[in-house]
Amino acid sequence: MFEKKDLSRRVWLIDEVRGVFIILMVLYHLFYDLVYIFEVNIPAFHWRFTSYLQLLIAGLFVFISGVASRFSRSNLKRGAQCFAFGMVMTLATWLFLPSQIVLFGILHLLGVCMMLFPLMKPVLDRIPPLAGLIVCAVLFFLTYNTQSGYWGMRGWQMNLPVAWYSTNFLFPFGFPNAEFWSSDYFPLLPWILWYLGGTFAGVYIKNGQCPAWFYRPHSRLMAFLGRNTFIIYLLHQPVVYGVLYVIFAAMR
Repeated sequence: MFEKKDLSRRVWLIDEVRGVFIILMVLYHLFYDLVYIFEVNIPAFHWRFTSYLQLLIAGLFVFISGVASRFSRSNLKRGAQCFAFGMVMTLATWLFLPSQIVLFGILHLLGVCMMLFPLMKPVLDRIPPLAGLIVCAVLFFLTYNTQSGYWGMRGWQMNLPVAWYSTNFLFPFGFPNAEFWSSDYFPLLPWILWYLGGTFAGVYIKNGQCPAWFYRPHSRLMAFLGRNTFIIYLLHQPVVYGVLYVIFAAMR
């Protein structure tokens, strides 16, 4: 985002929306830990609506991150940092909570997308933003079932080669084998398409083509949280787990 001297040009709504989404993610992981680690019976957590809500929250977070990439002065640096945070998450879960290991979660995804964006930007900039946004949305839905072995929608689908799912190293692209497990899994297909859709939407926002309220501050607290989402995402799970561990230990 912009440095302090450019705060007047900041698109506050981007930070504020990210702040809201990071709070929702923290709440989701709070209930996830209660259900899957501390074995608390919360039937609503298993509802189909809840899984859709989780995907919606994560998807919008990825989309907003794509929008924000249009304002970053160094997507490569930010991407490397984000991917490094993801690897810290992988190492921490592998060492301390192997049953909930994170092999390619949302931080890994965003890190790779941010690092790829500068390489793809010269080509993306030749595409009309609206056309790019529509194409990315269509391709996202067509590739949404990559993990299940096919592309397409109900009534039309193309089965993907079985060989793509028989290796141990193609899971970052959306081709996990039968033994693969990651408690947080956001592969490049289809999610990079949602990120790229955000970069096309970001063209309109950066050019000042959105309503004036887009660019005014509404909640400085949400904006602060939004500017520190990666740190919050990295630290919130150890904090949430630690607090719950102490509470449940005291209840024994």
